[in-house]
Amino acid sequence: MVHAPLRTAFSGPTLIRLLARLTDVEFTESRQSLSDRLSQWLHWTDAIELSTALNGNPSAVPACARAFGSGEENECARVRSALANAIAGNNAFAAIKRHGPAQAPPHGAPMDAAVDYPVFRQHYLSMQQAMETGIGNLRGRLREKLAARTSAMTRLAEVDEVMERALSGRERSLLATVPALLGGHFERLRQAEQKTLADAQASGDTPAVTPGAWLAVFRKDMQSVLLAELELRFQPVEGLLAALRTS
Repeated sequence: MVHAPLRTAFSGPTLIRLLARLTDVEFTESRQSLSDRLSQWLHWTDAIELSTALNGNPSAVPACARAFGSGEENECARVRSALANAIAGNNAFAAIKRHGPAQAPPHGAPMDAAVDYPVFRQHYLSMQQAMETGIGNLRGRLREKLAARTSAMTRLAEVDEVMERALSGRERSLLATVPALLGGHFERLRQAEQKTLADAQASGDTPAVTPGAWLAVFRKDMQSVLLAELELRFQPVEGLLAALRTS
């Protein structure tokens, strides 16, 4: 079985810890406080909008505001389950074929030699788009419900809207690097298996791995990274849900 090299332990979100283990990129934990990092990420226009949301007078709360119920919980669970099922059930984790006419690999080459990473990359990008759209729409609906509770909850909804607008670009830019990092992992796994098979053939020994096993390892790793990204993207939704429970 082909395995990724072990990396130094790293605390933080599951997505970061997975990428630290699977890639050759060194991740270092920031010593800055959250407020210091936010000050670098927010533009002055964002700071003005955030100050307005925090210190302004929130909109009046409708008299018919409905109390928090199971509907919000069920909706969040439904969206999360649908995205997780799309990740787990996609054909990318069963078999991915090269674009264009099927081509047989050269004589003596493994059958997975024709597998190209760009197909996996496109799948990952498609899932990222689905997560961004589905979770973004859900977050907006939760803010609407939160704003209909109390004045304090209205202010919180406004702050969340400003933060999403201010940080969405940075989030999109950072998460866009994940497929490229996985591309390196893809090639390392393939090359490691090819070397193992070549060494076994040269020495006349029985190969220690099953030809093509690296691809199953990669599919599982890619699925784990996507699920970890889903968990990370869902954190603001969990925060809004927690606020709704207390309102």
